[in-house]
Formats: sequence, structure tokens, C-alpha cells
Amino acid sequence: MRIKIRTSKAAIWARRLGSIAVPLLVLPVLMHRERYIDSGLFLVLIVFAAAVAALAVLLALLALVRLWFSGDQGWGRAIGGLVLGLFCLAPFGWYGALALRYPAITDIATAPRSELPLLFEPDTAAMAAPRVATAAEQQNVFPNAETRTYPLDVVQLFGLVNRLAEANDWDMRLRSEPADVTAEGRINARIVTWTGWPEEVVLRVRPAGAGGQVDMRSASIGAPLDFGSNGTRISGFLVALDAEVTAFMRDNPTITAAPADDDAVPDVETGNGD
Repeated sequence: MRIKIRTSKAAIWARRLGSIAVPLLVLPVLMHRERYIDSGLFLVLIVFAAAVAALAVLLALLALVRLWFSGDQGWGRAIGGLVLGLFCLAPFGWYGALALRYPAITDIATAPRSELPLLFEPDTAAMAAPRVATAAEQQNVFPNAETRTYPLDVVQLFGLVNRLAEANDWDMRLRSEPADVTAEGRINARIVTWTGWPEEVVLRVRPAGAGGQVDMRSASIGAPLDFGSNGTRISGFLVALDAEVTAFMRDNPTITAAPADDDAVPDVETGNGD
């Protein structure tokens, strides 16, 4: 008499749900990036994808336990469902870790936001007010996100800022170069995160004493949280600008009365946004 070996139904469904969860996650991200769906629908779809992936993982684990004791078939299906489910849940785990690490904000600036206007603001009067960090939170979490003052004139400094912004491959929407060393320069650029959330950067270069001053703002457009992207963007850009200015002054020692020490870092004047 032949003994019939069954295939675990839990393993079958784990593999099916895991296979479904992948396109349920990937397609909304692609459609959101290309603006085929709005942000509200995107959030609904990815939450549904996460639920499907979590169910696939749960069924896969249940199937593996039963298979261990029953000897039924379905190990490959159970493991496949587990891998696919965990693959889909990995981004949620990553963003969960970022949410715990960074404050719940959507907008960060080194100067009052009224002085660093965003291009999208006139077209989105109904948009919710930005979630901003307190001065203490900004200083604690993003200590490098502070106003910079350098011993270079505005024209020279704007050139370095513009070159660094272009090197970041940002989508330049507005670029107003200073007409002379007494004028102000400004850049507005757009960035799209890999999940499709648009963000905007504002850079301002203006005279400050015998040198120039740089302020920066980075804000998410419509996102409930920025998961630290705006603060890390400002910190990274300004630290890179410190290095650019230091190298420029080292290579051009007669331009300004810079410190003789090759390793000296340009003076930084702090100033947090409102």
C-alpha cells in the first residue's frame, strides 16, 4: 500500500502570498515616483502590501513547524514564501529604525523659513503645516545643520555652492546668481526619494561682514515624516561645502586672508531656523 504524502496548504499559501507581495510593493513605488498615483493611495497600497507580506511570513513559519513534525511536502514553498515575505518587509523595518532614530519632522532649516521660501508653497495652500524640530532637537540630532560663514565673497562662494549642488545631481528649478559681491544668490532644487516623495532644497548665499554666509533649507512635500532625509541632506551638503571652501582657499592663497594652516576649517557661524 502506498502512503500518500501531502503538501502543506500553509506552505502553498505562503509562497502564493509572498509572490503577490512583491508586485504589490514594487508597483506602487514605481507609480508613485512617476506620479501616476497620489500619495494617499500610495500609502494605502504599501500598507496592504506589508500586510500581505506579513501574512506570508506567518504562514511560512507555521508551515515549517508543521513540516518538521509531519514529514509532509512543501519545504521549498514554505522557504520561498518566507524569503519573499521578509524581502518585502525589509524596507518597512529599515524605515521603522529611521523613525526611531530621527525626530518626527518634515522640514529643517538653518535660518527662518520665511527667508528661504519653497517654490511649491504657492501651489499648495491646503498642504499641512510642516513638522519642524525644536532648536534643541536640531542641535542634538543634526549638529552640522547650521549656518556657515566663510571668508570668501558672495560670487566666489556661490560658485562653490552651485558646483556642489550640481554634483549632487539635483533638479535645479531656480538659480539666481549674485550680480556682485553685495548681492544675494539663491538656488531652489527638487529631489525625489526612492519611494517617490518629492523634497525641495533651498540654498541662500549672502554677504556677511568681510565674507559670505550660506543658509540651507530642506523640506518634504506631502510626506508624513522625512525619516531624517532632510537633516542628513543639509548636514552632508554643508560638511562637503566646508571641504570645498578649505580646498579652494588652499589652492588660491592670495584670494583672501585665510588661515595659514592647511588643515584649518573655515569659520562656522551657527544659526538655527525658527
